[in-house]
Amino acid sequence: MSTLEDLKKVTIVVADTGQFHELKKYSPQDATTNPSLILEAIKDPAYLPLLQQTVKGKKDVYDAYMDLFIAFGVEILKFLPPNGRVSIEVDPKLSWDRDASIIFAHKIIERFAKKGIGPEKILIKLASTWEGAQAANILEKMGIHCNMTLLFSMAQAAICADAGVTLISPFVGRITDFYKKEKGVTDFSTNEDPGVQSVKKIYSYLKKFGYKTQVMGASFRSSKQILALAGSDLLTIAPKFLEEMSQASQAVPRQLDREIAKNSDVTKIEVDYPKFSFLHNDDHGAAFLLSDGIRRFAKDLDTLLGIVAKEV
Repeated sequence: MSTLEDLKKVTIVVADTGQFHELKKYSPQDATTNPSLILEAIKDPAYLPLLQQTVKGKKDVYDAYMDLFIAFGVEILKFLPPNGRVSIEVDPKLSWDRDASIIFAHKIIERFAKKGIGPEKILIKLASTWEGAQAANILEKMGIHCNMTLLFSMAQAAICADAGVTLISPFVGRITDFYKKEKGVTDFSTNEDPGVQSVKKIYSYLKKFGYKTQVMGASFRSSKQILALAGSDLLTIAPKFLEEMSQASQAVPRQLDREIAKNSDVTKIEVDYPKFSFLHNDDHGAAFLLSDGIRRFAKDLDTLLGIVAKEV
């Protein structure tokens, strides 16, 4: 049995890619996308026909970009099991606008509905800002499920869990990258890796206090980080690591356990807006990484819009 198949025994495996041709090989349960992943996909000639067919003749570039995201989502779902879901991201420039994020989410759901795809197949991705969590709280009450992305701090995890979101996606690799640079080191041991340890703490917090929100580790830099979080509710993994693990035969022991987490020493956080702002910004790595992540996604979206503009 491969390492990937062994991992699937303890964790739901999700593919982190817009390149849907990669999916059949690894049989993930779900798939996640974002502006950067869709941009990467359309640079591959294999996906050029989908781009051209989707946006050709559109009068509005932004409208064409939205249709492109939906088109990728539709194709991705064809490679997933009947209960599989695809995550589609709200425009990152709306990350601090609750109401605009809600409107954008409804537009995503409506466009999928026109393709005969119901909301149960879609996870709306929102940045884990205060406004993003508030938007998700309202959407979840409407039956629209949310995946909170760009999550780097316990304060972010707390507000998202309090909002009753379906999923949170703490970014392992970006946390690790930040502290490698800050500490001037080339690597961390698994027990010291700040990205891995952040997810373990967040997992313990959610399980100890009985939240329904699931934890999906994301943004990995190595299969070592992935296996260190075996037992997390879900893990979203790039194709290169799915391939690496499919070719390996390492046994995968469970590292995260719900019952053990319930007995952890994490403390409950009561978070209103002022307290969230202080706690999140007091974590200087998380404060930088959230704003930096939004900027990166926004920049890639602008690049994507430029490519779309040449094809309409």
